[in-house]
Amino acid sequence: MFLLLFGLVGGQAAQPDSVHLIILHTNDTHSRIDPIEASAKRYADQGGVLRREAAIRQIRQEAKKKKAQVLLLDAGDFVQGTPYFNYFDGKVEVEMMNRMRYDAVTLGNHEFDRGIDALAEMLSKAKFPVICSNYDLSATALNGKTQPYLILQKASLKIGIVSAGIKLDNLVTSVNRANLVYMDALAQADRYAKFLKEQSCDIVICLSHLGYSSNGLCDIKLAEGSRYIDVIVGGHSHTFLKAPKTYYNKDGRAVLITQMGKDGVYLGRMDLMVAVE
Repeated sequence: MFLLLFGLVGGQAAQPDSVHLIILHTNDTHSRIDPIEASAKRYADQGGVLRREAAIRQIRQEAKKKKAQVLLLDAGDFVQGTPYFNYFDGKVEVEMMNRMRYDAVTLGNHEFDRGIDALAEMLSKAKFPVICSNYDLSATALNGKTQPYLILQKASLKIGIVSAGIKLDNLVTSVNRANLVYMDALAQADRYAKFLKEQSCDIVICLSHLGYSSNGLCDIKLAEGSRYIDVIVGGHSHTFLKAPKTYYNKDGRAVLITQMGKDGVYLGRMDLMVAVE
C-alpha cells in the first residue's frame, strides 16, 4: 500500500493513483523550548522550538509546490524536563504546538506528572486532537478532551490515526492517574486500526508511547502482533532511529517504525508514496 522514500531526493512525483505523504514527527521533547545549552557535551546548541517551527514551515512550503501532503505528529512526553513546565504548567509547550499546527498527538507518562485535573486544564488550550486508544478516561476530568482515533483527509488521501499508551502503574502515582482505566494497548490499537481500514482509510498510523524495544509490550511487538497498523511513530525509550525500521505483522505485511530520540534535537521525517483506492 505504500513505498518508503526516506531521504527523498529530487522531488519524485506521485503516480496518478498515489499521494506523496510527508510524516513529520517528534517525541519526548520534554519541555525543551530553548536549544540545548552551548556548553552541553551532547547536542550542544541544537534543537529549540523556533528552529523546529522554521523547519516545519519550510517543509510545508516545499510540499505545497510539489503537491505533497504533510502530517505533523507527536508521540508523547512533550512536557516535564525544564523550568518552563515547572513555572507555566505546560501552557508554553501547548501554545508552541498550536503555533506549529500539530495534526495529532498522544499522551506519554509525563503528561500525568501533576495529575489528571492539571492535565485537563493544560489540554483545554490545545488546538490539536489528542488520541488515546487504550486509556478509558470517561470517569476523569479528561472526559471529552481526548478521542480513541482520528480520521484526516489530506487531498485524496484518507489517513487513520490511533495510539498505544504505556501502562502507567510503575510510572505515575495512583493519585495522579485516579479513575484512568488502562486497556491492552495492542488489542485496542489494532481494534481501532481495523475499524479505520473498514472506513476506507488508505493508511493507519499509530502514535505509540511504549518504547522501541523492551521485555514488555513495545513498538516491535506491537508491529509484529498487529494486523491493521501501517506505521508506528514511537516514543518513551528515547531511541534515535536514523531511518525507519521495517517489521512484519501477523499477516506478513510491512510495518514501519520510527522514533527521534529526545529533547526535540531532531525533527523526524518519513516520505511515503501511499496508494489511494
